[in-house]
Amino acid sequence: MPLNSATTTLVIIPTYNEAENVASIVERVRSSVPAAHILVVDDASPDGTGSLADQLAVSDSAVHVLHRTDKTGLGAAYLEGFGWALSHGYTQLVQLDADGSHRPEQLASLLTAAETADVVLGSRWVPGGAIENWPWHRRALSRGGSFYSRILLRLPQHDATGGYRVYSARALSRMDLSSVDSLGYCFQIEMLLHAVRADLRVVEVPITFIERVRGSSKMNPRIAIEAMARVTLWGVTGMGISRAGARAAAAARGA
Repeated sequence: MPLNSATTTLVIIPTYNEAENVASIVERVRSSVPAAHILVVDDASPDGTGSLADQLAVSDSAVHVLHRTDKTGLGAAYLEGFGWALSHGYTQLVQLDADGSHRPEQLASLLTAAETADVVLGSRWVPGGAIENWPWHRRALSRGGSFYSRILLRLPQHDATGGYRVYSARALSRMDLSSVDSLGYCFQIEMLLHAVRADLRVVEVPITFIERVRGSSKMNPRIAIEAMARVTLWGVTGMGISRAGARAAAAARGA
């Protein structure tokens, strides 16, 4: 069972060199959704992020820390976090960036949607969604990546690359996580692909994505190009869902 049996939601926050942000994001999550627990998954940050997270955990029993010995990518951090969460009995698992780009103040709306869905995507590209403080080329890269993935893999969702999500424990148990091997930017796309292929109910909730104020982004053109190359491989080798499956998924979400 969760460390607090009344708590079923765990917010997983991967970190690498987020010493400037970790305390703030934890405080905002605790304020926005007081019943939720938090798991900081730190990839041996040389700037002391892990030690700061440990201090937060000492002062707040709802905060937990998972220390990883190597920096092996976002996907690996989330998969290890999922395993920790499931072994401790949590039933709703939230993905949240440490840099403040995902607003914890909007988490309640995602959790409400999760009451009737298997997977909830915080979406920048549905009505009501928005991005603040991004230059045009970052918007083009993000929207283009989502569009390319949707078309090539026949995914019915609008935001295939966003990382603000809620998964139910049931959903993760049906998604064959042992076959997920994307470590970086492409992880979000592969997880969505597995969810759709498993016939899970996936819904999108509008969010406002805000560019980080402190620290440096881990995204660069090489990562994006690598992700699109992998999506292309999946598309040409038939890993995407079928046209019939895409229509069924769209119908299931009321599109």
